[in-house]
Amino acid sequence: MKTKAKKFKEIETQDKVQLVAKWLDEKQGNDVAAIDVQGICPIAESVMVVGAKGVRHAQALADFVLEQLSKENIEYLGLEGYKSGDWILFDLNDIILHIFQEENRGFYNVEGLWSEGKKIELNLN
Repeated sequence: MKTKAKKFKEIETQDKVQLVAKWLDEKQGNDVAAIDVQGICPIAESVMVVGAKGVRHAQALADFVLEQLSKENIEYLGLEGYKSGDWILFDLNDIILHIFQEENRGFYNVEGLWSEGKKIELNLN
């Protein structure tokens, strides 16, 4: 009996965080941040936040992440807020990614919400 091949690539959360951070940095995402929320968030292992310079920039960041996920065969479960571009939310299964307009980022303070989590050092060089 043949075993069915897995549809998506298996990738460790920490490796995926670094990959997504590089993609965001490559497209000039502002102040990319990642927080390890294991044990304090019931729906994800990491939360990522990035700032965008405008609606088109936010949409371009989202488009690039989608394109790279497809190329790398990495699963994503959903995307919200693309049309308005003020706050785009990605569900990458084990990672929740927030793409904010700068003024909204401060207002919603996602980093403050998850301050109990451990900040993840990102290798963006």
